[in-house]
Amino acid sequence: MSKTREILTVVTVLISGLLLLVPTNMNAQKTVKLWEGNPPTDNKLTGNDVVERNGTWISNISVPEMYIYSPDKAKNNGMAVLICPGGGYAGVAISHEGHQIAQWLNTLGITGIVLKYRMPNKHKDVPLEDVHQAMRYIRSNASELGININKVGIAGSSAGGHLAATASNRYATSGISTRPDFSILFYPVITMGADTHGGSKNNLLGDNPSISELHQYSIEKQVNANTPPAILLLSDDDKTVLPINSTMYYNALKDNGIDATMYIFPEGGHGWGMGEGFKYHKQMTNLLEMWLKKIEGK
Repeated sequence: MSKTREILTVVTVLISGLLLLVPTNMNAQKTVKLWEGNPPTDNKLTGNDVVERNGTWISNISVPEMYIYSPDKAKNNGMAVLICPGGGYAGVAISHEGHQIAQWLNTLGITGIVLKYRMPNKHKDVPLEDVHQAMRYIRSNASELGININKVGIAGSSAGGHLAATASNRYATSGISTRPDFSILFYPVITMGADTHGGSKNNLLGDNPSISELHQYSIEKQVNANTPPAILLLSDDDKTVLPINSTMYYNALKDNGIDATMYIFPEGGHGWGMGEGFKYHKQMTNLLEMWLKKIEGK
């Protein structure tokens, strides 16, 4: 890799009067601006991204990007995963729920693509527009990226899991398909009902969503015979996004005859992603690897 390509993209952040340089793409081989012109829906956010916590948290996102991590050509199996980090639809935990997942997928020969999607700012269509555009880009450039267009999945954590599950049930099949072929959901927000995550609900749907909006964005109610297979990974003691969110989705998948796998770890709370601080990190990655190999063989 050339010295120029080794240089990290950096942004400047003013914290307590100090000017810091923090990485935003964590050595991705390629960074892609998602929209050439204006996106269909304006989220009404202005100004630059706000990058905090040593570059691991980004908010105020109005210009979405993808960070593409390609595996070694000798290992590449043609699979790809579009990754939606969590953050309550207020920001994205770009490191352990984004870049680190992509880097881990590379070790399995899978292309990992981290999506820095726009924050909805109570404009509910915004994040899904970004996912659909990303899926169109991936499949349109599959040959260049070494990707099989029929092996493109989606992953999401927390509110990013809600986005990934939404994309798994609301997609376009005309033209370039935006339907994921499988989904990986880490402790996802699923319902907009009584057991929802309040911050995610408010940031996505606003203060007074209609009954129709609550139904449409309660993804356990949107599962159908064409929903792709999914694996759900979560902790039993999660107090931030209640485990019932995952069990609702799992039951809906099974009720519709969709392949579904769910692992509930005894403890770990919320937000562990690919961080090695999670007590069951090794077990979790082993189980996920086994599941992905099963998907690869289909």
